[in-house]
Amino acid sequence: MTPRVKSYFSGAGLMDLGLMRGGVNIVQSFEIDTKCCATLRANFTHEVRECDMRGKLVEDEAAGEVMVATYPCTRYSTAADISGRRTGDDLYLHFFRHVAIGRPEVYVLENVPGMKKFPVVMEAMTRLPGYYVVVFCPVDSAIWLPQRRERLIIFGARRHFSWRPPQAARRTRLRDVLERSPCLPEVPAYVRRRLSGAYRDRPIISDPARDDMAPTCVAHYSKDLSTRLVADRRWPGGARPYSVREYARLQGVPDSFRFVGSNSDAYRMIGNGVSVPVGEWVGRELCRYFNSATRERRGCE
Repeated sequence: MTPRVKSYFSGAGLMDLGLMRGGVNIVQSFEIDTKCCATLRANFTHEVRECDMRGKLVEDEAAGEVMVATYPCTRYSTAADISGRRTGDDLYLHFFRHVAIGRPEVYVLENVPGMKKFPVVMEAMTRLPGYYVVVFCPVDSAIWLPQRRERLIIFGARRHFSWRPPQAARRTRLRDVLERSPCLPEVPAYVRRRLSGAYRDRPIISDPARDDMAPTCVAHYSKDLSTRLVADRRWPGGARPYSVREYARLQGVPDSFRFVGSNSDAYRMIGNGVSVPVGEWVGRELCRYFNSATRERRGCE
């Protein structure tokens, strides 16, 4: 059977795209951000509901065997230590509420490895009665993409199953994601200042000639293009920011995918998204789970 999936905290739909590539059927996406919802509707045909999960009821949803959540990771990441905001948040409780009431056959959760440092969150998401839970951490997008991006993935299922970890694949190289003629506005002056050493932190410059990996794509790239640069002799200082399309490719997003809004909106949506190959791996494993149940039933007939 093809599992029906409901997607929560869907963002711009990078996880949804990966899940669909893995073979599942997305029936609903729930997201609070207007630009993200517009992007979802521009790229998918399933129902997209703009809503706040904190006030949404479970009973008004479509039928589905799987619930997948990618709730915001900002308060769980090490970057939040800088501003003293690494405090966790209560959004996980609303996915926990949906799972506890909806009782799907399988639930899947994606977040940063830093979530493991919050025992109350981990207890809630791994100790639900009636579920066999497997935690994969870290799942590194570098298996597939030229980007260092580690994540935590939790599978909770109503029956025991041997979930397979992601397998090493032929990784896309940094040179493969770069545009020949990148569409970039004039490089902001602050990028040149950071390159010249005016700031405390130097930019992270990835060089395709050295087969470098890019650092993790982050949402705040929308506000500061100077932190992550790619070597390019054609530009002043020998380096430049990533274009929106290159940034999307670092996340495994195809060029046909359309981001609604400004370049800043696109950078933010990409940085907040799940690498598409991660979603595809999850989707394939979900299909394998449900196909194994079908084979078991046929074997008993």
